[in-house]
Amino acid sequence: MEGATALEAVFEPVHPATTFQETVERLGTAIRLGLLEPGVRLPPERELAEQLRISRSTLRQALTTLVQSGHLVSFRGRTGGTFVADAPPLSGGAGAGRPRPEWRGVLDHRVVVECGAALLAAERDGAALERMELLADQMDAADGFDAYRRADVRWHIALAEATGTPRLISAMTEVQGELTELLALVPHPPAALRRANDQHREIARLLRERDGGAAVAVLRTHLAETEGRLSALLNPVVRRPT
Repeated sequence: MEGATALEAVFEPVHPATTFQETVERLGTAIRLGLLEPGVRLPPERELAEQLRISRSTLRQALTTLVQSGHLVSFRGRTGGTFVADAPPLSGGAGAGRPRPEWRGVLDHRVVVECGAALLAAERDGAALERMELLADQMDAADGFDAYRRADVRWHIALAEATGTPRLISAMTEVQGELTELLALVPHPPAALRRANDQHREIARLLRERDGGAAVAVLRTHLAETEGRLSALLNPVVRRPT
């Protein structure tokens, strides 16, 4: 589907068996990833419930939970409504601060999704490639890791959007949400962020030149360096008994 975006996936109908949990997770992830940006007003309650195909009572419970967690703020009155908080938390609630037990699987999934997206993006004319350059500029200008990471997330999702494939966009959004929880556990020295963003620019250049193989090679190095930092922290060290 041409022109598909990650934000469209946020407002797809929710599966009925887990409506409350899925609504909280989907909206919370969209906020943390910057797909719903700080200050953005959510659609009116009736409209949003219809888009998600959930009851208004379930939606209210989910929105209340996200207000309590600091992701949303709610105002009454004629100009009121529900808005994304100015400084929402970058990592999610339950389980934040602890490594996911399947963290290696998350990283493997990321390699498959991102490298596949890069190959397809090199074959297609996507306006998202231009947006990747602007997002790299935002990362260079970012004041602190949270601002950097939000632009970083949008860069990687733009890579998937450049393919024009909704399923890949959805998969990339899921991977980036899981990765954000992991990245909250490790330090991010400025030199490492600068190197990562240099790689972003090089990947985007190679995609514009339709050199998918070279773009994947740089991307694989980019992903491996993140994997290395995470592995150093999350991989348990086995000590011999003394």
